[in-house]
Amino acid sequence: MERLESRIISRLESSAKEPVLWWQGEWWKGKDLEILVRSCTKSLERSGFSEGDRLAVLLPNSPMVLALSIATWRLGGTISTLNAKAGQRSLLGTLDLISPQAVVLSEDMGEMGDEILRAGFPVVQTPLGGPLPEYSGRTSEKSDPQLAIIFATSGTTGLPKAVPLSHTNLIDNATKVFDFVEELEEGDVMINVLPNFHSFGYTVSGIMPLICGMSQTILPNFMPPRATIEAMTASRVNDLVVVPAMLSFLMVSMKNTGLAVPESLKLIITGGDRLNVQLDERVRSAMGVGVLEGYGLTECSPVVCVNPSYSRRKLGTVGPLIPGYEWQLRNMKGEPGGASREGVLWVRGPSVGKEYYKAPELTSERFDNSWFNTGDVVTMDEDGYVSILDRATDIIIVGGFNVYPQEVEAVLNQHSEISAGIAVGMPHPINGEVVKAFVMRQEGSSVTEREIIDYCKKELAHFKVPRKVEFLDSFPLSPTGKILRRKLSEKQ
Repeated sequence: MERLESRIISRLESSAKEPVLWWQGEWWKGKDLEILVRSCTKSLERSGFSEGDRLAVLLPNSPMVLALSIATWRLGGTISTLNAKAGQRSLLGTLDLISPQAVVLSEDMGEMGDEILRAGFPVVQTPLGGPLPEYSGRTSEKSDPQLAIIFATSGTTGLPKAVPLSHTNLIDNATKVFDFVEELEEGDVMINVLPNFHSFGYTVSGIMPLICGMSQTILPNFMPPRATIEAMTASRVNDLVVVPAMLSFLMVSMKNTGLAVPESLKLIITGGDRLNVQLDERVRSAMGVGVLEGYGLTECSPVVCVNPSYSRRKLGTVGPLIPGYEWQLRNMKGEPGGASREGVLWVRGPSVGKEYYKAPELTSERFDNSWFNTGDVVTMDEDGYVSILDRATDIIIVGGFNVYPQEVEAVLNQHSEISAGIAVGMPHPINGEVVKAFVMRQEGSSVTEREIIDYCKKELAHFKVPRKVEFLDSFPLSPTGKILRRKLSEKQ
């Protein structure tokens, strides 16, 4: 079975004197990244990291995310890139689930490090360009050495849910996307600005350039957009991979500053949220190229569909499935839909993971042997191009990130002055959706919208925090007593 580190190290050795990544105004050559990988490998090994161990990484996009990934794989271990701003409750729950040998933080995260230490996990702080200091790790049960990465996301119960993916999953997805999108070429410079704790950013913007002969411009943050535009120009970016909300921010910044994207830009790919087709014309006018829309899920490593080229794209669709996938359209009960071209999309193939980490009940809900239920209702035209109609679940998508209402509601319902809280998606012109909370106060309470939002900010990642709170005396109920979320969603 081919492994990622073998393929990447071979690339770095063959590109020893060629640029492979741009970081903080300078190009790193293959030998520079390889030296950092060797240093990280040595530090991990001396710190007790060995085959089957897991390393949790809470770092912004940086050379260290890539170097630690490769070093971890060289030792037969698994990386887990986590969101440092996920909120204490979610983060500690995920660490309990994953049980890492150590947690790697950036040097400016002292308070977060203290919380993680108090929870019993070893912490090591590192510069974003290396080196990794030695540390004293912990021992825990081993996992499969073929497991490359564990991505964390909120479960539909509000509890942590983790998606383990193998070396085969990531290699298959990255190479298939590179071969399928006609405008992608060896030697391209791709921007790596989508958060690497998200599978879209990690696989497409981080791993694909390393194994497909491309270079990458690494930015720790997208904001402010002006800095992103300046970095794109300085490094002559060819390929922009973003969520739709980022395009809106870039165009506003271009208008306000007079800056322009570089003439080298030839391709824009979006995913993570629906693309408003009207946005394409605005982007093409402002940036000189249109948008290829795609679709994916973490469980699929992540890309499932993408428009293959500008000459073959169909606006309003996410394109056809990339090669290697089999698909079925089933009804809401999971039964095959016959010849229907509409239904819940199920897929299988070498990009698809096998399970949720240590969660057999969750696994049985979404996996049917080798088939995976995407949870999305789609239509497929005669050419195989897919259009997303609706989500079969209540997931709220904020700027490309999944927000599970139950996680927000768990926080709301712990507030001493809230009798019950419900979270729904509210349309937003830039982020697609934002969270709105409907709240029933405890009797005699006068808690305000501002107080509830401030409370949520302490417990949730920023994109999960309700932007608006509406107070109700009661919730609409079905005859069986179930809260009618759709009725609440219509109250916008």
